[in-house]
Order: sequence, then structure tokens, then C-alpha cells
Amino acid sequence: MLEVEHEAMEADGLAGSGPARGGGGWAEAVLEPVRWVRMLCRELGATFVAGVVLVYGLNQGFAGSFFRVASDYYWKDVQRVQPATVQFLSIFFHVPWVLKPLWGVMTDVFPVRGYRRRPYFVFSGMLGMFSTAILAMGVGLSVTSAVVCFVGISTAVAIADVTIDACIAKNSIDKPALAPDMQSLCAFSSSLGALIGYATSGMFVHHLGAQGALGVMALPPIMLIFLGFYIYELKMYQHNMKEKVLKKVTVAVKGMVQTIKYPVVWKPSLYMFLSLALSISTHEGQFYWYTNKEPPNPGFSQEFVGMVHAVGAVASMVGVLIYHKNLKDYPFRSILFFAQLLHGASGLLDLTFVLRWNLALGVPDAVFVTLEECVSRVVGRVRLMPMMVLSTKLCPPGAEGTFFALLMCIDSLGMLVAKTAGAFVLRALHVTRTDFSNLWLAVLLRNLLRLSALGAIFLVPTADQTDVLLPQDLLSSGSPVAAAGDEDERLLQLGKLTSHTDDDDV
Repeated sequence: MLEVEHEAMEADGLAGSGPARGGGGWAEAVLEPVRWVRMLCRELGATFVAGVVLVYGLNQGFAGSFFRVASDYYWKDVQRVQPATVQFLSIFFHVPWVLKPLWGVMTDVFPVRGYRRRPYFVFSGMLGMFSTAILAMGVGLSVTSAVVCFVGISTAVAIADVTIDACIAKNSIDKPALAPDMQSLCAFSSSLGALIGYATSGMFVHHLGAQGALGVMALPPIMLIFLGFYIYELKMYQHNMKEKVLKKVTVAVKGMVQTIKYPVVWKPSLYMFLSLALSISTHEGQFYWYTNKEPPNPGFSQEFVGMVHAVGAVASMVGVLIYHKNLKDYPFRSILFFAQLLHGASGLLDLTFVLRWNLALGVPDAVFVTLEECVSRVVGRVRLMPMMVLSTKLCPPGAEGTFFALLMCIDSLGMLVAKTAGAFVLRALHVTRTDFSNLWLAVLLRNLLRLSALGAIFLVPTADQTDVLLPQDLLSSGSPVAAAGDEDERLLQLGKLTSHTDDDDV
């Protein structure tokens, strides 16, 4: 039945790839994404689509890319710390992402005035706005104070992310045929926002300085506050709500424990963790190297660094299109195997660049680093998107936000391990602000560890990306998690009925 519905959508011209019946190819190419977005608005709700675009496009894409460039220069030029130290400090920035199950529990079982999602958008926006203002306007901030502000910004983004992800997970369960489309919307919005952020970050850092440029990041949190008042959400009936909170927390925790015990859930979760953890991060060492002005280092300018990342954002959108058009119908195991293989192989471009072999081949640094960025971004998107689709397929009904947050927490732990291991490697190899002689060894080790993750590919299911993966007993109304979801639906319907009754009385 779902396949019939999905084919009907494609026949409607909203997700199809065929030429227009009587029109030109260019017009059809322009109109096709418009039709696709209109289809998503019709099927999922316009405010939901707007929320995805704001959170993924502005809050994660634009702010995340702008943050990456501006913060790198902030630690390098304002705080003047060593690359390995920056890697260690970045561990604190990832803590809010590790705590995503906590934010998920809050959004699932602690409604505010009858709403489970809207208040958390408002709170995250206010937290991000104040943290950014202090960081941008504070004079002579200590390293500790700066870290606290960065953690505040990261927490704001994480709360907004888990809140919109709960909506995405619920819609993925209600309409599984649209799960890849929702991830395509997330990825495209994120890539477009990143393109704008990267394209402007170098200019702002050059003219305002790294600290002043961080003030631009106050705009996305402000938009989150507006989203909290704008996004559509049914108000829950709150009779005896306080007495039910503890019970719902208990049910949510038991539901997570029950769900994670199923092999169909913990096996792919373990693979995703290993895939991320084994890709150790050497970013700070490479950043300090290619922005170092002393020969024979590349000595890239601030504007050029932003431009390269902007080109990478375009490549990331190309990766989204490749996945959406050609890869979303492949089984999970097949696409993740080849994506991980390419992820390891693409790291050889970094190694070639660090060893300066590109100059021996007659390829200038600017051309080669742009090529490397494009390849890594395309491969990264093709690798990440099926992981996100797989994660949404593992969420039980009734605790979508909590369990999706748990899965994202596992992924964040993987990235935390990668950051920590990278910091130890950079320090062990004595990679500093001025000494990069052993940087190539760190990059080589990273590439080998990426390829080693292929040994765990058997943990990924062979199912298609539109299949239902959870066992029937988790989906049935008899399970405690689904029962909690049914209770929430009853509260929503009762709240809707009460709202209508109140309107009639008026």
C-alpha cells in the first residue's frame, strides 16, 4: 500500500525524474524541486517543512559552517592555543550532543503548557542568543569563559536539533515512504545554509576579526524563538499531567532499554558508532598547517578558507542530489559498504596534500585543496544520509524523540571518541602551531582506521531503505512504548476536542 502511495506521489510529478510532457528541460529542472517541496508541505505540513529548513538550514547549516571557520580562527588568533589543545577543548562542545537522550526525554515527557516541541525551540533560541552575545562582546574572555559560551551555543543547537528530529522521526513512522525525502530535505537545507555560511565567514572574519564575526551567529537563535511560536503543534490535554510525568519518564526509559536489546537495533547502532569513532579527527592540525604563512606551508588566507568550504557546501548538495536521485532505493548494507570504502579512499587526497605530492604532479595548492574538499563532501553526504534514514527506522512509536536522541547520542559518542583520539595522536606526534613534520603520519593513521570499519559492515541490515525494520511486537499497541504513544495521541485528540468546544462556546 505504501509503495502504491509513493508511486502516486511520483506520478504527481513531485519526486519523479522524467522529462516534462510538453515543456523544456530547463523549466522542468527548475520546477521539479518546487513541486517536491510542495508535495512535502502537503503531506507533512508547511510549518514542519519550514521548521526543518530553519533548524537544519539556518541553525545547523549556516551557523554550523560560520562557527567552524570563525571558531578556528578565534582559538588560533585570539586565544592562541595549540592545535591539540583545541581538539581537547572541542570535546566539551560535543557534550551537549552526547546528552541528546536527556533533551529527547524532556521534549517527549515534559510538555510546557500542553506543548512538547514549541517551548523547547524558544528556550534553545534564547540560550543560543545570550551565549553568542557574551562571546562576541566580552572583552578579554578567559579560555574557561569562552568554552562555557561555546558549550551554551552547542547546547542550544542540540536542543533544537533533537526537537525537530523528534518530529521527523514521528513522520518517518507515520509515512515511511517519505523517510528518504525528509532526510533529503534536511541534507539539502543544511548544505545550502552551509554554502552561505562558508561563503561569508572568511569575509566577516577578515573585516570584523574572529570574535566580532561570531556575533553574526546571534541571528539563527533569534529565528528559533520565532519558530517556537510559529510551528504547528496540537496542544495536549493537561488534566493530571504532572502526576503522569514520572510514569512517562519510566516508560520512556524502559522503552529505550527494551528497544536497544533487539539485534535489529543494536547491531546497526554499533556499526554507526564504530564508523564514526574510527574516523579520528586531525582537523585542527591540518587547519593550523594550511593557514600557516611560513613556506613551504600553503598559507591560505581567511577569505580563501571560507571560499573552499563554500565550494565544499555546493559539493555537499551534489551529494544530496546523487543520493536522492540514484541511491535511496539501494539496500542499507550495500550503500554503506561502498560509502565507507570511498570515505577511506578519499582520505588519500589529504595525505597527498600534506606530503606536497600535488606540487610534484604540477597541481597548485588552491586547485588541489578545492578538489579534495569537493570529493570529501560528496562522499560524506552519501555516507551520512543512509545512516540518518536507518536511525529513523529504528525509533519505536511513542518515544520517537527520546530514542532518536539516544541513537544520535551514540553517534555523538563516536565523534567524541574520534575527537579525543585525534587530539592524543596530534599530541603524541608533536604537531604544534609551528611544527607539522609528523602531520602526515596522523592523516595516514586516520585513513587506515576508516578502512578498518568495513570489518563491521555485517552489522548493517540488508533491508531496503523504505522497509519497516522494527519487529511487530514493538510496533503493536501492546508494547509499553506504543502504549505511551497511544496515550499521547488520546491527549492530543482530547486537547483538540477541548479547543474546538471552547471555540464553539465563544
